[in-house]
Amino acid sequence: MTHLPATNDISLVNLAARQRMLSQRLALQILLAAQGRDGMEQAAQATLKLFADSQAQLLGTVSRLPATDAAALQAVYQGPGGVQRLIDSFITQAKDALAPGPLQARALAWLVDHIDEVLTALNTATTAFDQISTRKEASLMKELRGIVGDIQSVAREAKVVSFNAQVIAARAGSVGREFAVVASTLSTISTEVDTLARKGMALATR
Repeated sequence: MTHLPATNDISLVNLAARQRMLSQRLALQILLAAQGRDGMEQAAQATLKLFADSQAQLLGTVSRLPATDAAALQAVYQGPGGVQRLIDSFITQAKDALAPGPLQARALAWLVDHIDEVLTALNTATTAFDQISTRKEASLMKELRGIVGDIQSVAREAKVVSFNAQVIAARAGSVGREFAVVASTLSTISTEVDTLARKGMALATR
């Protein structure tokens, strides 16, 4: 059996997207377990635990997000679409379907009838996390561009100072030779700083 990565090892967007795959796997494993397939009940229990734990982790991030992002997720999960209600029902019905008793048959029927709705709800949640991630990346890129711009501005100012210093050193003749060397080194350093800033910006953009 393929082992899925721990929830701490993947981003929230990927974690939300993985829930869709887990829900489908869980529904299939439960149906196979109901048919008496060996090992399917144990596999379904493991998948159910992973799904429920991942969902708890996703919801737990809401309180740690900026107010705007937290409000957006609250609207998705608690809003008219009933995303959280449907996901909670899915978890409850999956548990009932894996527990022999009077509720098992009804739970199996519910899973078959509602799996498409569950997938749609999980898609909605994934889209919300993706939008938050996109906004965060855009904000970071804007901040990075500002930092690179400041570095390049300092590099340009250093070049001007270096040029002026070299002119003064040239006028000073032999007395200004050592000063000219320092000014030339400053010019080289400022050029390298500007080049590194451009490379860093290009890399971040990719």
